[in-house]
Amino acid sequence: MAAVSIHPSAIVDEGAVLGDGCRVWHFVHVSAGARIGERCSLGQGVFVGNDVRIGDNVKIQNNVSVYDAVTLEDDVFCGPSMVFTNVRNPRSAVARKSEYRPTRVKRGATLGANCTIVCGTTIGAHAFVGAGALVNHDVADFALVVGVPARQVGWMSRYGERLALPVRGEGEWLCPHTGDRYVLRGSAVTLEPGARGL
Repeated sequence: MAAVSIHPSAIVDEGAVLGDGCRVWHFVHVSAGARIGERCSLGQGVFVGNDVRIGDNVKIQNNVSVYDAVTLEDDVFCGPSMVFTNVRNPRSAVARKSEYRPTRVKRGATLGANCTIVCGTTIGAHAFVGAGALVNHDVADFALVVGVPARQVGWMSRYGERLALPVRGEGEWLCPHTGDRYVLRGSAVTLEPGARGL
């Protein structure tokens, strides 16, 4: 078991759970109710709320706030200064903590630098959100989305490369790195894992 590494400037509230091998960098604040898996990295200036669940091997880059009602599954990557929200219609003068909408980021997804994920959305497994995108609707597994508001422009492999497939239609693509086969039928891609794996 690898020890948890916490920089002296970080604040980890009593009651927070951090798995083996986590690294907590400068000026991080982890709230008491947070549950964080193994081998995670929390970059400089990260905030993690109370009602947050983070899986194993999650990388959260500098200046990201993971607010209440956000769940990050295993192997998620959060790019620098990307943004989560938890209320659709915030007002300073109106308390809306009972109205938080859950956000789920599924296994292996990448959220690019400076993107914004509006609460109440689900980001599919191994999806890829481009830098600066504004996501206000669910994103399919393996989908590549960009822009404001985000729109799907393609598909991404588990390995992080764009698939040579249209957004909709029929087709297959074989990953040269892993042997994974990606099958497009209509508007969904499914994965047949290769022998080499990741």
